[in-house]
Amino acid sequence: MTGRNANIYFPEDTYNKLKQVAGSKISRFVSEAVEEKIQKEQKKRKEELRQKLITGYQRRVKNQKLQKELRIIGETSVTDVFRMLEKKENERKK
Repeated sequence: MTGRNANIYFPEDTYNKLKQVAGSKISRFVSEAVEEKIQKEQKKRKEELRQKLITGYQRRVKNQKLQKELRIIGETSVTDVFRMLEKKENERKK
């Protein structure tokens, strides 16, 4: 396995616990722990991106519905609106 050296500072208490758990294979233990943390972080970021995409899609769909309603209203003339209001008023009076 190829790799790189890195100096890492541990408080004395942490180092003693690490030595008890990992024994003489501290580098391997730390490498595996860091890799696990990296995978969790990547999974978390992927889920955050997924949620942002879902939210964006929902907003887009909502906006498309609003645009459609505005187009319908824009195509409706003022006269048509008054006719519809008069018709509703007459129906309500009956």
